[in-house]
Amino acid sequence: MSLRRRDRVVVAMSGGVDSSVAAGLLIEQGYDLIGITIKTYRYEQVGGNAGNESSCCSLDGIQDARRVARMLGFPHYVLDFTETFEREVIDEFVGEYLAGRTPNPCVICNRKIKWEELLRKARALGADAVATGHYARVRRDETTGRYVVSRGRDADKDQSYALWGLTQESLSRTLFPLADLTKSEARAAGERLGLPVAGKGESYEICFIPDDNYERFLKERIPALEKEVDGGEMVMGENVVGHHRGFPFYTIGQRKGLGVAMGRPVYVTQIESEKNRITLGEEEDLYHCGLIAGRVNLMKYPSLEGPLRVLARIRYKDGGGLATLHPLRDGRLRVEFDERRRAITPGQSVVFYQEDDLVGGGIIEEALREG
Repeated sequence: MSLRRRDRVVVAMSGGVDSSVAAGLLIEQGYDLIGITIKTYRYEQVGGNAGNESSCCSLDGIQDARRVARMLGFPHYVLDFTETFEREVIDEFVGEYLAGRTPNPCVICNRKIKWEELLRKARALGADAVATGHYARVRRDETTGRYVVSRGRDADKDQSYALWGLTQESLSRTLFPLADLTKSEARAAGERLGLPVAGKGESYEICFIPDDNYERFLKERIPALEKEVDGGEMVMGENVVGHHRGFPFYTIGQRKGLGVAMGRPVYVTQIESEKNRITLGEEEDLYHCGLIAGRVNLMKYPSLEGPLRVLARIRYKDGGGLATLHPLRDGRLRVEFDERRRAITPGQSVVFYQEDDLVGGGIIEEALREG
C-alpha cells in the first residue's frame, strides 16, 4: 500500500516512549492521525500491582497516551477490547500452561488484537493504515508481491521476532515509523518533540501479569489449581527424587527453585501435564537437534515446497542457530539445527530468518533429540 501525506493513519499508543515518538514523527510527516489506546484486561481481575506504570496497557499508560495526543493535536480514543483479549490471549495463555507448555502471549496479542481488531476499528474511522512503535521494517517485495518484515536498524531493540504471526492483509496496512532509529535516537526525537514521556522507562512484563508472578496469576485464575497439581512426582532417570508444587509453575531449563538437593546442578528437562510429572536431568539433557513447529505462518514465501536454509530463533533473546526447514504434509515444519540447541521449549515461538528478512514462524510443539 502506498500512502500519501494527509492520509489518515491510526497509531496504536501504549503511553510509552516508542509509540509516542512514532506518533510525533507521523505528525511531522503530515499524516492525519488518530490515536488509539486499547484496554486489554480488567485491572481489578489480574491481581498483583495492577497500576504498575511499566505495564504497556496500564491506567498510567492510558493517561500518558492521552497527554501526548493532546500535546501533538490529534484525537485520542480508548477502546475496550477486554472480551476479545480474554478469549484470544488470556484463555490461550492459561490453557498452554495447563498443557505443560510455556506460551508467548505477545505473539497472539500482536496478530489478534493489535492488528486484526485494531484494523477493523481503523476502517470504521476511515483510516488507511495502522502504525505502531515497533523497531522493525516492512516492505513489499516487488518480485513476489508479498509483504515482508525485516529486522529494525537497532539490533538490540529489534522486535521482528514477535511479529511472525501477522497476515499479509495486516502487513499491507502497517507503518513502522521507528524502523530506521535506534532507541537512543528515538528518545532524542521525543525530547526534541517535547514529549512528556521522553524519559519514561521500558516495559518488560506481560501486561496482564504486572507483577511478573505467573504462579500467583494462575492460582488466582483457577482457585482449585494448587490443590489439583501440588505434590506430583519429580523424577530423574528411573528414580523419584522429590515432589513438586505443580507442573504449571515450572519451565524447561529451570534450575533454581526446584526444591531438591542433588549435590550438583540439575534442570527441568520435561513437563508431563497429563501425569503431573516433572523430569530433571543434567545440562547435556537440555540439548536437542531439532523441533516440530505447528501453527506456522509464512511471510516471505507463500509456501515451502522443499527444504529451506534459515537462521532459527527459539526465544526472544536467542541469537539464533543455522537450520534447515522441512515442510510436513500436515502444514507443520520439522526444523533441523546444524548444532544442538539448549532448552527448546514447547509453547514458545520459533522464528525463521534469511539475513534480515523474517521468513515466518510457528509454535514449538516438540523438541527432537535425534535427527
